[in-house]
Amino acid sequence: MFFSAIIHLLLSSVLTRDIGAKPLASPRVGRVISLDRSSRKTHLRPMPHPSSTLPLFYPDPFITRECRGLRRKYLNVSDNLALPSGFEIVSTDSEAPFIPPVVIAPHVFPLKDYYSENTDLEYYGIASFGTPKQGPFSIDIDTGSADLWIPNNCTECKDGQFKDTKSSTCKRTDKSFSVCYGSGEVSGILMQDVVSMAGLKVYDQFFGAVYEISDDFLGLPTDGLMGMAFSSVAQSGERTFFENLLYNNMLPARIFSVYLARNQEDGSELCFGCFDTTKALGAVRWVKLLSKTYWSVPMNRISVNDTALIDVELIAIIDTGTTLVYFPDDVASDFYSTIPGSKPAPQYGSEFYTYPCSAPLDIQFWFGGQSFDMSNLDFNLGMTALNSPDCVGGILSLDSDGFPPNLAIIGDEFLKSHYTTFDYDGRVGFAPSINNKN
Repeated sequence: MFFSAIIHLLLSSVLTRDIGAKPLASPRVGRVISLDRSSRKTHLRPMPHPSSTLPLFYPDPFITRECRGLRRKYLNVSDNLALPSGFEIVSTDSEAPFIPPVVIAPHVFPLKDYYSENTDLEYYGIASFGTPKQGPFSIDIDTGSADLWIPNNCTECKDGQFKDTKSSTCKRTDKSFSVCYGSGEVSGILMQDVVSMAGLKVYDQFFGAVYEISDDFLGLPTDGLMGMAFSSVAQSGERTFFENLLYNNMLPARIFSVYLARNQEDGSELCFGCFDTTKALGAVRWVKLLSKTYWSVPMNRISVNDTALIDVELIAIIDTGTTLVYFPDDVASDFYSTIPGSKPAPQYGSEFYTYPCSAPLDIQFWFGGQSFDMSNLDFNLGMTALNSPDCVGGILSLDSDGFPPNLAIIGDEFLKSHYTTFDYDGRVGFAPSINNKN
């Protein structure tokens, strides 16, 4: 109740004047960085409507690569994650109210939407490196990893590359660097230099200067990637950009918040040190992290239409760098078995299922004993053929061959329904997104 009152008070102020919340002794203005999903060549995804035709499913190669690459990205995740002995799933609603710092007139960069046919694929923002500034570089925002990298002397890459010899503040190291992702892999060496984004600047930021990039990355509009997980899982072993902002007391709060727009070119954002009340429709509900490694929370249930309940014991990683939602084989099978008429769809890959387009669905994921909705607008990836009764589901399965049997990857498909706040002190908060207004 208290939290809701605060939200409404702040929101009414947002509409009339600038506000700089000051929760710390030496506050600074939080920043918002707009994220880019640059259009490839296609139309925005039509909204499913009873009187209109659903879009056709397009098996984009990006998704195929993502299915394959997630096994590499989370190859050693079991070394960093485990459900603690005696861990009890409890609701965290009783925690102290969250009074968010608010940012008005933020540094918003007008960017484009990267999508293919019916699927929002990737969100990225703009950064610059070096002295004088080089860029702009388009940087994928990934809460499922913890390293920052851009191309440098990469013969196969496009023109947007950092040139270390032209920066007076660049420091080379002799330490090699390599990372595997769901969408590809990169290798190079570690460097340090000034990195700027959203009006924020970090000196001597470690990053991978990459000279080898797998073919999977070459077809994307991004130049590089910024990991937003904890540095405890960074391949570089160095602090992330966000952690350096905290280390240098540059933010008013130890959080960042993410809004992912659905089917529109502009408006997505990453809010450093702040909570943008214009992107949320209600209060934040918090879930405690399992560890300060990945943004991982306990997942204890999946429900369909409030009647079919699937109890699980999964570690769920909240991953803005992954497009869809992935469950272990047996969990995905159990999920689709609750939807009559569902069946495997091997014509698209062993990970896919179809279900009747007409099926009324209310899908909820339970994290830390609390339920959170996933919109059917995002779950429905489109019809298998024109006027087909079958649609492709957005929850995919991954077998245990190289993928942990108790791991779930919660990607953008779910996050578009929630304004998500990542609290460095050990929790993730979900508030209903403004995407849910219609």
